[in-house]
Amino acid sequence: MKNLTVLILLFISVTGMAQQSGNNGHRIKVNIPAFNDTTLILGYYYNQSIHVQDTSYFDNKGTAVFEGEESLPQGLYVVYLPNQKYFDLMIDADQHFSLTADTAEMVQSLDINGAEVSKKFNDYQRFILARQEEANTLQHQLQNAAQGSDEATQIRNQLTAVNEKVQNKWEQLQNESQGSMLGVFIKGMQEIEVPQFDIDETVQNKDSVQRIKRFYYYKNHYFDNMPLDDERLLRTPFFAKKVEQYFSSVIPQVPDTLLKESIKVIEQARPASKMFNFLVSYLFNYANESEYMGMDKMMVGLAEKYYLSGDATWADEEFLSKLETRVRELKPTLIGNKSHDLKMQAYTGEYHRLHEIVAPATILVFWETDCGHCKKAIPQLHNLFQEQLREKGVKVFAVYTQGDQPEWTEFIEEHELYDFINVWDPYRQSGFRENYDIRSTPTVYVLGEDKKIIGKRISIEDLPGFIDRYMNSKK
Repeated sequence: MKNLTVLILLFISVTGMAQQSGNNGHRIKVNIPAFNDTTLILGYYYNQSIHVQDTSYFDNKGTAVFEGEESLPQGLYVVYLPNQKYFDLMIDADQHFSLTADTAEMVQSLDINGAEVSKKFNDYQRFILARQEEANTLQHQLQNAAQGSDEATQIRNQLTAVNEKVQNKWEQLQNESQGSMLGVFIKGMQEIEVPQFDIDETVQNKDSVQRIKRFYYYKNHYFDNMPLDDERLLRTPFFAKKVEQYFSSVIPQVPDTLLKESIKVIEQARPASKMFNFLVSYLFNYANESEYMGMDKMMVGLAEKYYLSGDATWADEEFLSKLETRVRELKPTLIGNKSHDLKMQAYTGEYHRLHEIVAPATILVFWETDCGHCKKAIPQLHNLFQEQLREKGVKVFAVYTQGDQPEWTEFIEEHELYDFINVWDPYRQSGFRENYDIRSTPTVYVLGEDKKIIGKRISIEDLPGFIDRYMNSKK
């Protein structure tokens, strides 16, 4: 019995998600005598949340029924009670069954009739609860035992034995439940075993080579216990979390690498439409919501491959139209792209071209005089330029985005920005807004010696460190 810590989000009735034999509908009879004349909710796990599948109503004898003409997608469900507690219920192919429970000891008292896999999962829950209680008792005893004593050693051995019992139970259930929802669940929860590799003694940095080999084995086999064409995994509490862990912790946060790995994972799920839908949507949102610089490259890549190609059949026309526009706006500014050249007029009258600047790195900043943030950021940039960047050969191409020349000139002179290349586009001929996705100011880009974009939308205070790292990498 557990307190419900996950918000029940919304009522969704989804059918056809799981692999099932036939479609005989479902009828699940729930009897909990402690409740009557109140609502009972059947929920399911999906994307690290609990969603509502169906609602029923207890009669005056404590009986409620969930039923429908369509079979439920197989997975792990929750029966959510009026007292805001719930218990897990595994639903496999057998979906005509009954259950009874006592609110005092929900899991221990649960009795399921007519669904062998559901019953076996509940037995597994009882087993795990017992082992957890056993381990907690031993941990408490270990805290009170003298460090290094025979007693402490004996307790540690007992804890090892408890872990072995759990491992043996997993192996037993996997052997007994292959092909069932329980088998998928038990296997999917487990981490893959990473072997120790034989490294020749003559190899330098043997430990580093071992770590690298183990890492790549772990990365390449990460999803071995979770076949991505099995949609039943979607309705488990661990699948989305493991996907998140893979892309946030296992794979380096490099846009090109993440895009490549995303496509690799998604393509494994292509035969299973719901899994394909989930992974495309999840990874697109992961890229779109990321705070890492340059992740729009991953977003654009996924948008073009799956959404704008027509593969994302679930996306509506309005979304696709807006996405197509956004991709078109972002593509010129992706990191690694050659920057768009700008020929612009200086405040003193002559013209400058961005691509004619000779510098190991160029800061391209778009700003305006009536922007409160710009009034602080531009003088801050100038101070950093004079103190840390000018001596390294860095140049600043500062683009004024508005049309009030006197006000612009006054700001330049007031803050003595004479060592910037101060330019503007009085006739709006350069296309700077479209080619640099100027939606707000200040907007900052960093260009390499070849005028390719190496950084974008970096805070002013982070510019010196970023440019130092770039210039050191070129040595």
